Amino acid sequence: MQLEAAVRRFVADLAALWPEDERDGALGLAVSGGPDSLALLLLAAEALPGRIAVASIDHGLRPEAADEVALVGRVAAERGIPFTPISVRLAPGNLQAEARRARYAALAQWAGAEGLGALATAHHADDQAETLLMRLNRGSGLAGLAGVRAATVIEGSAIPLLRPLLGWRKAELAAVVAAAGIVPAQDPSNTDPAYDRARLRAALADADWLDPLQLAASAGHLAEAWQALGWYAELDWHEMVMREEGDSTAPGFSYCANAPRIISIETILRIIRELGGHATRAEAARAWDRLWAGENASLGGVMAVPGVERVEKVGVPMRVWRFRPEPARGSVN
Repeated sequence: MQLEAAVRRFVADLAALWPEDERDGALGLAVSGGPDSLALLLLAAEALPGRIAVASIDHGLRPEAADEVALVGRVAAERGIPFTPISVRLAPGNLQAEARRARYAALAQWAGAEGLGALATAHHADDQAETLLMRLNRGSGLAGLAGVRAATVIEGSAIPLLRPLLGWRKAELAAVVAAAGIVPAQDPSNTDPAYDRARLRAALADADWLDPLQLAASAGHLAEAWQALGWYAELDWHEMVMREEGDSTAPGFSYCANAPRIISIETILRIIRELGGHATRAEAARAWDRLWAGENASLGGVMAVPGVERVEKVGVPMRVWRFRPEPARGSVN
């Protein structure tokens, strides 16, 4: 692919996620030193001269990581791009999940300190295809099957998070880097069969009848469906949930549960959050099943009690579920 044509394509893809009239600050790039993120750097450097900044993170997991960060620093310096190396240390637990959490927290802090308008990562179509197939294999719900979002915000911040390369194949990005005469870093975990994604990647390499671009497109369609359900859940919250002060210091909520199950699960999650608790979608789904069957449900420190009442604003009997914080253990009524 000619660089000029690739840059035009990148400009169009970025504009679809981050219109020029909405930009307020430079674009931050998360660059690891691998071929995908180096291609992102090269394309953005051509598309947005003087309007990008680069960060590279050493998770402290491999001795080679310091050299990879240094590689990114050299490529950025050669192009006059501001560069920030970042080191993070991981808490115990799921290694990949903790690395992701620490990485995005550090990137959000960097982007905020630098006054950047958005952050971009180099997730591409092959990544999206792998993510969709992995989640299908795990029985994920629609939220998971929507895959990696093209545009969202970094969790815990208001910083836009963009993935402008989701329509690109990995081989196309590698070609951009090769044409620049750069030898990228190769993370051995990408081919380590100890990781689910690496095993799936190897299987996909032998399944030439599967089209990663079409799989990525399907994930995009599922993301649109999830966005539509989010709109309905917002409506359900405003129309069918009522705050109740009750006779204690802790307020509660009543919910006229008339929406489809998938919508009610989102409403239940929001009620739990409003009452200071936390629950997963799987836990909220199990609570919905109990409430629908007429049984009490407890989740996230909240007790939910089902009933049937005549709702004045609707004029007919409806399922009404009441949610209140559970009393502290050992408390006396």
